[in-house]
Amino acid sequence: MKRILTIQDISCFGRCSTTIALPVLSAMGLETVVLPTAVLSTHTMFSGCTFRDLTGDLLPAARHWALLGVHFDTIYTGYLGSAEAVDAVLEILRLLRAEDTLVFIDPVMGDGGRLYTGFDETNVRRCAALCREADVFVPNITEACLLTGTAYAAPGSAQADRAYYSGLLDALHALGARTSVLTGVSLEDGKTGILGRSDHDFSVQTERVEASYHGTGDLFSSVSAGALTLGLAPEEAFRMACAFTAETIRATLAAGGDPRTGIAFEGCLPDLIRRVREALR
Repeated sequence: MKRILTIQDISCFGRCSTTIALPVLSAMGLETVVLPTAVLSTHTMFSGCTFRDLTGDLLPAARHWALLGVHFDTIYTGYLGSAEAVDAVLEILRLLRAEDTLVFIDPVMGDGGRLYTGFDETNVRRCAALCREADVFVPNITEACLLTGTAYAAPGSAQADRAYYSGLLDALHALGARTSVLTGVSLEDGKTGILGRSDHDFSVQTERVEASYHGTGDLFSSVSAGALTLGLAPEEAFRMACAFTAETIRATLAAGGDPRTGIAFEGCLPDLIRRVREALR
Protein backbone atom coordinates (compact mmCIF):
# COMPACT_ATOMS: atom_id res chain seq x y z
CA MET A 1 0.00 0.00 0.00
CA LYS A 2 1.29 3.45 -0.93
CA ARG A 3 1.86 5.90 1.94
CA ILE A 4 1.19 9.66 1.79
CA LEU A 5 1.99 12.31 4.38
CA THR A 6 -0.22 15.39 4.46
CA ILE A 7 0.98 18.49 6.31
CA GLN A 8 -1.73 21.07 7.02
CA ASP A 9 -4.00 22.32 9.79
CA ILE A 10 -6.91 20.60 11.50
CA SER A 11 -10.03 22.77 11.64
CA CYS A 12 -12.24 20.75 13.94
CA PHE A 13 -15.55 22.10 12.61
CA GLY A 14 -16.10 23.10 8.99
CA ARG A 15 -14.74 20.72 6.37
CA CYS A 16 -11.31 21.74 5.07
CA SER A 17 -7.63 20.87 5.18
CA THR A 18 -6.90 17.64 7.07
CA THR A 19 -10.56 16.78 7.73
CA ILE A 20 -10.97 16.52 3.96
CA ALA A 21 -7.55 15.11 3.09
CA LEU A 22 -7.58 12.20 5.56
CA PRO A 23 -10.92 10.61 4.57
CA VAL A 24 -10.48 11.30 0.86
CA LEU A 25 -6.97 9.85 0.63
CA SER A 26 -7.94 6.88 2.79
CA ALA A 27 -10.95 6.18 0.56
CA MET A 28 -8.58 6.18 -2.41
CA GLY A 29 -6.72 3.27 -0.83
CA LEU A 30 -3.71 5.13 0.57
CA GLU A 31 -2.16 4.83 4.00
CA THR A 32 -2.52 8.45 5.10
CA VAL A 33 -0.25 9.98 7.73
CA VAL A 34 -1.15 13.42 9.09
CA LEU A 35 1.11 16.10 10.50
CA PRO A 36 -1.05 18.98 11.77
CA THR A 37 0.43 22.47 11.66
CA ALA A 38 -2.26 23.89 13.95
CA VAL A 39 -5.57 22.96 15.55
CA LEU A 40 -8.50 25.37 15.22
CA SER A 41 -11.98 25.08 16.70
CA THR A 42 -13.39 26.07 13.29
CA HIS A 43 -11.99 27.31 10.02
CA THR A 44 -11.47 31.04 9.78
CA MET A 45 -14.74 31.90 8.03
CA PHE A 46 -16.28 31.57 11.52
CA SER A 47 -15.40 34.48 13.78
CA GLY A 48 -13.75 33.95 17.15
CA CYS A 49 -12.20 30.56 16.44
CA THR A 50 -9.58 29.16 18.77
CA PHE A 51 -6.09 28.52 17.41
CA ARG A 52 -3.28 26.32 18.71
CA ASP A 53 -0.02 26.64 16.78
CA LEU A 54 1.82 23.32 16.42
CA THR A 55 4.78 24.54 14.37
CA GLY A 56 7.17 23.58 17.16
CA ASP A 57 6.00 19.95 16.97
CA LEU A 58 6.57 19.46 13.24
CA LEU A 59 10.29 18.74 13.18
CA PRO A 60 10.35 16.50 16.29
CA ALA A 61 7.69 14.28 14.70
CA ALA A 62 9.58 14.16 11.41
CA ARG A 63 12.86 13.34 13.19
CA HIS A 64 11.13 10.46 14.95
CA TRP A 65 9.88 9.07 11.61
CA ALA A 66 13.36 9.45 10.14
CA LEU A 67 14.82 7.41 13.03
CA LEU A 68 12.18 4.74 12.39
CA GLY A 69 13.01 4.68 8.69
CA VAL A 70 9.45 5.55 7.62
CA HIS A 71 9.20 5.94 3.84
CA PHE A 72 6.66 8.22 2.19
CA ASP A 73 5.63 7.80 -1.43
CA THR A 74 4.20 11.33 -1.38
CA ILE A 75 4.54 14.38 0.85
CA TYR A 76 1.59 16.73 0.32
CA THR A 77 1.36 20.16 1.91
CA GLY A 78 -1.67 22.42 2.19
CA TYR A 79 -2.33 25.45 4.40
CA LEU A 80 0.82 26.56 6.25
CA GLY A 81 -0.10 29.53 8.40
CA SER A 82 3.32 31.08 8.97
CA ALA A 83 6.75 31.52 7.44
CA GLU A 84 8.10 29.45 10.34
CA ALA A 85 5.86 26.54 9.35
CA VAL A 86 7.14 26.76 5.77
CA ASP A 87 10.74 26.67 7.01
CA ALA A 88 9.90 23.61 9.11
CA VAL A 89 8.45 21.88 6.04
CA LEU A 90 11.61 22.65 4.04
CA GLU A 91 13.62 20.90 6.76
CA ILE A 92 11.14 18.00 6.80
CA LEU A 93 11.70 17.52 3.08
CA ARG A 94 15.44 17.28 3.71
CA LEU A 95 14.81 14.66 6.39
CA LEU A 96 12.12 12.51 4.78
CA ARG A 97 12.28 12.93 1.01
CA ALA A 98 13.60 9.82 -0.74
CA GLU A 99 14.59 9.60 -4.40
CA ASP A 100 11.15 8.19 -5.26
CA THR A 101 9.10 10.55 -3.02
CA LEU A 102 6.66 12.83 -4.85
CA VAL A 103 6.42 16.32 -3.32
CA PHE A 104 3.00 17.89 -3.96
CA ILE A 105 2.61 21.53 -2.87
CA ASP A 106 -0.66 23.43 -2.65
CA PRO A 107 0.65 26.94 -1.84
CA VAL A 108 -2.39 28.22 0.05
CA MET A 109 -1.89 31.98 0.49
CA GLY A 110 -4.75 33.94 -1.05
CA ASP A 111 -7.58 34.27 -3.53
CA GLY A 112 -9.47 36.97 -5.40
CA GLY A 113 -6.29 38.97 -5.97
CA ARG A 114 -5.50 39.29 -2.23
CA LEU A 115 -3.47 37.53 0.42
CA TYR A 116 -5.42 35.79 3.15
CA THR A 117 -5.53 37.51 6.55
CA GLY A 118 -2.28 37.02 8.44
CA PHE A 119 -0.10 36.56 5.34
CA ASP A 120 2.46 39.06 4.05
CA GLU A 121 5.37 39.27 1.63
CA THR A 122 7.53 37.17 3.93
CA ASN A 123 5.07 34.30 3.55
CA VAL A 124 5.16 34.74 -0.22
CA ARG A 125 8.97 34.59 -0.36
CA ARG A 126 9.17 31.51 1.85
CA CYS A 127 6.36 29.80 -0.05
CA ALA A 128 8.21 30.48 -3.32
CA ALA A 129 11.23 28.69 -1.84
CA LEU A 130 9.00 25.74 -0.94
CA CYS A 131 7.49 25.62 -4.42
CA ARG A 132 10.99 25.33 -5.89
CA GLU A 133 11.24 22.00 -4.04
CA ALA A 134 7.98 20.70 -5.53
CA ASP A 135 7.55 17.95 -8.06
CA VAL A 136 3.95 19.11 -8.48
CA PHE A 137 2.36 22.35 -7.41
CA VAL A 138 -1.14 23.68 -7.83
CA PRO A 139 -1.56 27.43 -7.17
CA ASN A 140 -4.73 29.31 -7.95
CA ILE A 141 -4.47 32.43 -10.10
CA THR A 142 -3.85 34.76 -7.14
CA GLU A 143 -1.14 32.52 -5.70
CA ALA A 144 0.49 32.08 -9.10
CA CYS A 145 0.64 35.86 -9.54
CA LEU A 146 2.16 36.31 -6.08
CA LEU A 147 4.76 33.61 -6.68
CA THR A 148 5.81 34.94 -10.07
CA GLY A 149 5.36 38.70 -9.66
CA THR A 150 2.66 38.78 -12.32
CA ALA A 151 -0.13 41.37 -12.28
CA TYR A 152 -3.44 39.81 -11.25
CA ALA A 153 -6.25 39.62 -13.80
CA ALA A 154 -9.64 38.53 -12.44
CA PRO A 155 -11.31 35.59 -14.18
CA GLY A 156 -13.84 36.89 -16.67
CA SER A 157 -12.01 40.17 -17.22
CA ALA A 158 -10.79 41.19 -20.66
CA GLN A 159 -7.19 40.67 -19.58
CA ALA A 160 -7.74 37.09 -18.42
CA ASP A 161 -7.55 35.40 -21.81
CA ARG A 162 -5.76 32.26 -22.97
CA ALA A 163 -2.55 34.18 -23.67
CA TYR A 164 -2.54 35.61 -20.12
CA TYR A 165 -2.97 32.17 -18.56
CA SER A 166 -0.32 30.64 -20.83
CA GLY A 167 2.17 33.33 -19.85
CA LEU A 168 1.39 32.79 -16.18
CA LEU A 169 1.90 29.05 -16.61
CA ASP A 170 5.26 29.73 -18.30
CA ALA A 171 6.35 31.78 -15.29
CA LEU A 172 5.13 29.12 -12.86
CA HIS A 173 6.86 26.27 -14.63
CA ALA A 174 10.11 28.22 -14.59
CA LEU A 175 10.15 27.75 -10.79
CA GLY A 176 11.23 24.18 -11.47
CA ALA A 177 8.39 21.73 -10.77
CA ARG A 178 7.98 18.73 -13.07
CA THR A 179 4.25 19.41 -13.17
CA SER A 180 2.68 22.87 -12.74
CA VAL A 181 -1.08 23.33 -12.61
CA LEU A 182 -2.91 26.65 -12.56
CA THR A 183 -6.36 26.29 -10.96
CA GLY A 184 -9.50 28.40 -11.28
CA VAL A 185 -8.95 28.99 -15.00
CA SER A 186 -11.93 29.73 -17.25
CA LEU A 187 -11.12 29.06 -20.90
CA GLU A 188 -14.76 28.93 -22.06
CA ASP A 189 -17.89 30.79 -21.04
CA GLY A 190 -19.73 28.95 -18.29
CA LYS A 191 -16.81 26.65 -17.53
CA THR A 192 -13.90 26.53 -15.11
CA GLY A 193 -10.95 24.25 -14.52
CA ILE A 194 -7.20 24.06 -14.87
CA LEU A 195 -4.31 24.66 -17.21
CA GLY A 196 -1.30 22.43 -16.64
CA ARG A 197 2.11 21.48 -17.90
CA SER A 198 4.15 18.31 -17.37
CA ASP A 199 5.82 16.72 -20.38
CA HIS A 200 3.09 18.44 -22.41
CA ASP A 201 0.45 21.12 -21.87
CA PHE A 202 -3.09 20.07 -20.93
CA SER A 203 -6.32 21.66 -19.80
CA VAL A 204 -9.51 20.45 -18.17
CA GLN A 205 -12.77 22.40 -18.13
CA THR A 206 -16.00 21.46 -16.32
CA GLU A 207 -19.36 23.17 -16.17
CA ARG A 208 -19.26 26.06 -13.71
CA VAL A 209 -21.58 25.62 -10.73
CA GLU A 210 -22.70 28.96 -9.34
CA ALA A 211 -21.81 28.13 -5.74
CA SER A 212 -18.75 28.50 -3.54
CA TYR A 213 -17.83 26.30 -0.59
CA HIS A 214 -14.96 26.33 1.86
CA GLY A 215 -12.64 23.36 1.29
CA THR A 216 -13.23 22.96 -2.45
CA GLY A 217 -9.55 23.56 -3.19
CA ASP A 218 -8.54 21.09 -0.48
CA LEU A 219 -10.76 18.46 -2.07
CA PHE A 220 -9.27 19.08 -5.51
CA SER A 221 -5.70 18.92 -4.21
CA SER A 222 -6.33 15.80 -2.14
CA VAL A 223 -7.82 13.87 -5.05
CA SER A 224 -5.01 15.07 -7.33
CA ALA A 225 -2.28 14.10 -4.88
CA GLY A 226 -3.93 10.75 -4.24
CA ALA A 227 -4.31 9.92 -7.92
CA LEU A 228 -0.69 10.82 -8.66
CA THR A 229 0.47 8.69 -5.72
CA LEU A 230 -1.46 5.75 -7.16
CA GLY A 231 0.48 6.13 -10.40
CA LEU A 232 -1.94 7.98 -12.68
CA ALA A 233 -0.40 10.26 -15.29
CA PRO A 234 -0.73 13.97 -14.47
CA GLU A 235 -3.42 14.77 -17.04
CA GLU A 236 -5.49 11.74 -15.98
CA ALA A 237 -5.06 12.55 -12.27
CA PHE A 238 -6.14 16.16 -12.65
CA ARG A 239 -9.03 15.24 -14.92
CA MET A 240 -10.31 12.92 -12.18
CA ALA A 241 -9.89 15.65 -9.55
CA CYS A 242 -11.74 18.25 -11.65
CA ALA A 243 -14.64 15.91 -12.42
CA PHE A 244 -15.06 14.72 -8.84
CA THR A 245 -14.81 18.23 -7.42
CA ALA A 246 -17.47 19.52 -9.82
CA GLU A 247 -19.75 16.61 -8.97
CA THR A 248 -19.31 17.24 -5.24
CA ILE A 249 -20.09 20.95 -5.60
CA ARG A 250 -23.33 20.04 -7.38
CA ALA A 251 -24.24 17.55 -4.64
CA THR A 252 -23.48 20.10 -1.92
CA LEU A 253 -25.63 22.73 -3.62
CA ALA A 254 -28.51 20.26 -3.94
CA ALA A 255 -28.28 19.32 -0.27
CA GLY A 256 -28.55 22.94 0.93
CA GLY A 257 -27.49 24.03 4.39
CA ASP A 258 -24.98 26.53 5.72
CA PRO A 259 -22.19 26.92 3.12
CA ARG A 260 -19.70 27.69 5.89
CA THR A 261 -19.75 24.03 6.93
CA GLY A 262 -17.86 23.29 3.74
CA ILE A 263 -18.17 21.03 0.75
CA ALA A 264 -20.27 17.93 1.51
CA PHE A 265 -17.97 15.30 0.02
CA GLU A 266 -18.87 12.36 2.25
CA GLY A 267 -21.83 11.08 0.23
CA CYS A 268 -19.75 11.27 -2.95
CA LEU A 269 -16.90 9.06 -1.72
CA PRO A 270 -18.38 5.86 -3.22
CA ASP A 271 -18.17 7.51 -6.64
CA LEU A 272 -14.55 8.49 -5.99
CA ILE A 273 -13.73 4.90 -5.07
CA ARG A 274 -15.39 3.77 -8.33
CA ARG A 275 -13.38 6.29 -10.35
CA VAL A 276 -10.13 5.10 -8.78
CA ARG A 277 -10.92 1.43 -9.43
CA GLU A 278 -11.74 2.11 -13.06
CA ALA A 279 -8.58 4.18 -13.54
CA LEU A 280 -6.38 1.42 -12.08
CA ARG A 281 -7.79 -1.44 -14.18
